[in-house]
This record gives sequence, structure tokens and C-alpha cells, in this order.
Amino acid sequence: MSRRRPLLRHPAQVVVTGFAVAVVAGTALLMLPVARRGPGGADLLDAVFTATSAVCLTGLAVVDTPAHWSGFGQVVILVLIQLGGLGIMTFAALLALLLSQRLGLRTRMTAAVESKAMGLGEVRSLIFGVVKASLILEAVTALALTLRFGLGYDVSWPYALWLGVFHAVSAFNNAGFALYSDSLMGFATDWWICLPVCGAVIAGGLGFPVLFELRRRWRRPRAWSLHTKIVMWASVILLAGGTLFVTAVEWTNPATLGPLDTGDKLLVGFVQGGVMPRSAGFNSIDIGAMNPASWLGMDILMFIGGASAGTAGGIKVTTFAVLFFIIYAEARGESSVNIFHRRLPSDVQRQALAIVLLSVAAVMASTMAFTVFTDISLDQSLFEVISAFATVGLSTGITADLPLSKQILLTVLMFIGRIGPITLASALALRARHRLYDLPEERPVIG
Repeated sequence: MSRRRPLLRHPAQVVVTGFAVAVVAGTALLMLPVARRGPGGADLLDAVFTATSAVCLTGLAVVDTPAHWSGFGQVVILVLIQLGGLGIMTFAALLALLLSQRLGLRTRMTAAVESKAMGLGEVRSLIFGVVKASLILEAVTALALTLRFGLGYDVSWPYALWLGVFHAVSAFNNAGFALYSDSLMGFATDWWICLPVCGAVIAGGLGFPVLFELRRRWRRPRAWSLHTKIVMWASVILLAGGTLFVTAVEWTNPATLGPLDTGDKLLVGFVQGGVMPRSAGFNSIDIGAMNPASWLGMDILMFIGGASAGTAGGIKVTTFAVLFFIIYAEARGESSVNIFHRRLPSDVQRQALAIVLLSVAAVMASTMAFTVFTDISLDQSLFEVISAFATVGLSTGITADLPLSKQILLTVLMFIGRIGPITLASALALRARHRLYDLPEERPVIG
């Protein structure tokens, strides 16, 4: 008698199914009449789009979150954000553990994702560490925001607590949902609101492997792993570069930074140019009023995203760094790719190239669909598509006015952008195998 094969044989299938179930459940809850302000339940597309945006930690919205959704609906969104963040980080951390220990049996990998095997104590410890770190960082951020809302603004303490908790969870998970119709624009110059939110966004975007290693070895940067070194250096460079670029371009723009004093300009430039394009959809100025050159710079930052095994989206800074050093090594005529005195395996290089090229293809095809079938300009179309695919959530203000077909396309892009890179990486890494022979070599003409 033959044994029945399990329905989900690969970890990637487990995570895709889990996220799809969460989206369906969230959609059903958001369609309940109690989830919406006013009579009747939400439209199907509004519910699907919002649930997908929350589970995939994006933040794009086709309706005004505080005005459209009731307290119950906002709680549903918050839960979906938390589940999406913990789910993607736990799976990514488990995948890293699998790859580091080179456990290749499919049944053991699937069991590990389901937390039933593969050194049960180690898996439990890893998951507990992810959950514990998430809750602690969210609690610290929530406390800071609650105190600021309660002491600095005319709101009751229970509502200040709700505002603090919601925005802390949304920030740490890089979701970008806000309980204000203008996101953080009302707090653009409030350092006590912006800095805690930015701190949570950065922490979530670094990823748990980096956070855990920094906790153990923050005084010994030379002892950091290659992954942590890449993430830290790339994050610092992108944060500083994004801040300087957007601040310089928008410095005299009367609709954005122009009316602010120097200190506030630097704060807004840091928030909007350095932090938020990395994968958090909060905006402290009107994105639609920014210079198109700023949009292009933010396109690049959004596409790169944050670190692996974290809440940020994009192709990830490690993928970008690997691609950069591949080009650097080729320009120097070197036969191997080296980063921080470590040689990169060829399979890692191929995985990075595959992820980048497939991501570029998805973005270009979707942007082409926007420009061909709508009257939206190329720069706005590209910004919206990258924001959805990289699960950032920033928008020039066109999301709610898009045709039905384009809102559906953005929904698909958000799901693919959140699930695609990690499932593709796992599929490429876990399917790696060595040939027992090599074919004859021949070079095509390049360039």
C-alpha cells in the first residue's frame, strides 16, 4: 500500500498557503457590517485589498482607514499586521536555520516550518525569540508614543494607548497603516512621534538574525557574521544617502520642505527620504507634491528594501549588495566575488541575479500595464507599482482612484512582493544540486 504524499511538500507552499488563508480570513472579517463605519458591510474589493495590504505589511489603501473602518475593523487590521509580521519573520528565520544546517529532506523541512521537528528545542527557542523580541520592541515604542499622545495632544489616555499600540505595531512590522487620514503629516515636525516610529521601522527592517547578533556582539563588530556586516553597512549608507538626496531635492519646494526651518527639514528628510522608503508606508509630507526626481530616488530605495528575515520588503539589501560586488569583481577582472574578506559561493550569486531579474520583470510588466491602459504618468505608475511590489505603501495619491483592474493588479503585486522573494530564495537554495559532469565550455559574445 503506497503512502499518500503530503499536500504541502515544500516550506514555500506552507508559507504561501498560510498567508493566503490569513488574507481570506481577514477579508471575511472586514466584510462584516460591524467592521465598517456606516450602514452595511465593506465591498469585496475594499476588503480584499485592505486585508492583503495588512497581511503583506504594505500599507496601501483604497479607503480612508480611520474614516472607513470601525474600531472592530481597525483591530482586525492590527491583528493581520501582527500575524503577517510574525509569520514572515518566523518562516524566514526557520529557513535560515534549515539552510545553515543543510537539512535537505523535504519532510523534515516542512515539519520544521510547522514547528514539529528539526531539533524541536532549537526551533521553539527560535520562534520564542522572534515573538519575544517583536513584543518587547513594539511595547517600548507603544509606551513612548502613548506618553506623547497623552501628554502632548488633547486625547484621552485610553485612546492615546490605542494610538500608541496601533502605530507601534504598524511601524515595527513596516506596515505603514495609520489612524490619521493624512498619515503622519500632522506630526511632521514632532520629534517625539517621528523618532520612535522611525526607530521601530529600522529595527523591524534589520531582521531578527541581525538583531540577535547585535544583542550578543554589538561591541565587537569585527566578530559579526557576513550577513550582519552587509546589512549594517548597507542600511547606514542607504539611510544617509536617502536622507541627503530627498532633503536636497525638496529643500526649496514650497509644498514640502520649503516652509520648514533647518532642523525640521532635516527631520522630515530623514523620515521621508531615509527611513520610510525602505519599506514603511508612513508619510510626513504630501508625496504627490514632491519633485519627480525625489520619486525616482525613492523608487530605488523602495526596490532595494530592507534586510532578509525582517519585516521590510524589496529585493533586500543583501541581494543588492551581492549584485554590487558581482559587478565590482567583474570590473576588476577578479575570478571570485569577495565581501569583507569572505568569498561568495557561486550559487548565492546566481540566486541574487535571479531574484533581481525576476523582480525587475514584474515591475516593468506591471508599469507597462499601468501606462498603456490608464492616463497615469510614467513616474507615478512606476512609483505605485514599486511601492506595491516592494510592500512599502507610499503613494502619490492615486491608489483609491485607480480602475478596478489596476487595484486588483496592485493586490496581486503586494502578495507576490511579500511572498515571492522568500519563496523563490528558498526554492533556489533548497533545490541546489551538483552535476556529476560538466558540459563543453563555449562563450557567447557579451555586450
